[in-house]
Amino acid sequence: MIFKKLKPQVETIVSDTKKTVNERLLNICKLLETHINYYNWVGFYFRNGHKEELLLGPYVGEPTDHTIIPFGKGICGQVAVSNKNFVVPDVSAQDNYIACSITVKAEIVVPIFVNGKNIGQIDIDSNTPDPFTEADERFLEFVCAKVSELL
Repeated sequence: MIFKKLKPQVETIVSDTKKTVNERLLNICKLLETHINYYNWVGFYFRNGHKEELLLGPYVGEPTDHTIIPFGKGICGQVAVSNKNFVVPDVSAQDNYIACSITVKAEIVVPIFVNGKNIGQIDIDSNTPDPFTEADERFLEFVCAKVSELL
């Protein structure tokens, strides 16, 4: 499966200390968006200091106006509060959804923990209805665990 092939590449990116943290995060975004055909927007959001909001970090895909997301708002904001993965097979069925693009059909958000604290998340939008499986969740948990080693 594609995830098995991508894991060593994620590890290589994370361990490349010649690059900054943001360059490595961007390279992870590029890797996932390029190799997983239903990952159409891949980005990171991080807690904005001590504020109850998320700040957009490195990403690939369509530009977004959502550079700051209050905790509790949208899928990302809900994950910041719940500390749990959130898989949305159909974004149009979500009441608390922040639309970034009319082409987005599904979203998955997985939190990043450092020392047991939720400090951010990976956010993936798909233009394909209901594409995410448990394998996506486990792979993205692996990615987030590797990313936590950088932070």
